Amino acid sequence: MKLFNRRTRKPDLTTLPDVELVILAKDNSEAFGVLYERYVEKIYKYIYYRTGNHHDAEDLASGVFHRAMAHIETYTDRGVPFQAWLYRIAHNLVANWHRDRGRRKIIPLEEFVSAGLHFDAPDSATEDQEERDQLMGAIGRLPDERQQLLYLKFVSGLSNAEVGEILDRTEGAIKSLYHRTLIALRDDIEMQQTRVGARRSTDSSETKLRKQGND
Repeated sequence: MKLFNRRTRKPDLTTLPDVELVILAKDNSEAFGVLYERYVEKIYKYIYYRTGNHHDAEDLASGVFHRAMAHIETYTDRGVPFQAWLYRIAHNLVANWHRDRGRRKIIPLEEFVSAGLHFDAPDSATEDQEERDQLMGAIGRLPDERQQLLYLKFVSGLSNAEVGEILDRTEGAIKSLYHRTLIALRDDIEMQQTRVGARRSTDSSETKLRKQGND
């Protein structure tokens, strides 16, 4: 009878939640492959914005998933979702990368500029670049945890609750930290702009004096 010749259909792993996929992935490489496809772009993008180098970002992202696969047997969801676990691995690898190279390069975050800081419309491309440089300088002076908060929110597009899971803080604490971070950035940028304005004023005065001396 044809009834006995029917093949059992394999379940569509892509429809399963992370919790079930992680359990299957301990014995099923295909299940881990689904998790990889689900998060590789996010993890790569996060790492790229922390390193500023495509080649290193690819290597580090690969390292994240190799490490996750090697330790999937011991992973259990104890309040830390699989996605948060991956970001924590990525953060540690990037921290080691910076420590080994003694450098910290940051890529401009246009999303953060538009969402968090509002500048007057620039009169020229030079002024626009100057404002961006001021922003990136201010971000670079933030403590590491606050920089990571901005990357997770504006590069990875995570919610406050998801960021809290990664940084091991409550959603309320993340909201408060984000608010304080924006204030710190605003104050830093205002101080930079004041210094730039004072320097330009001094340069202008010196130019006028030189011109009068030549007349």
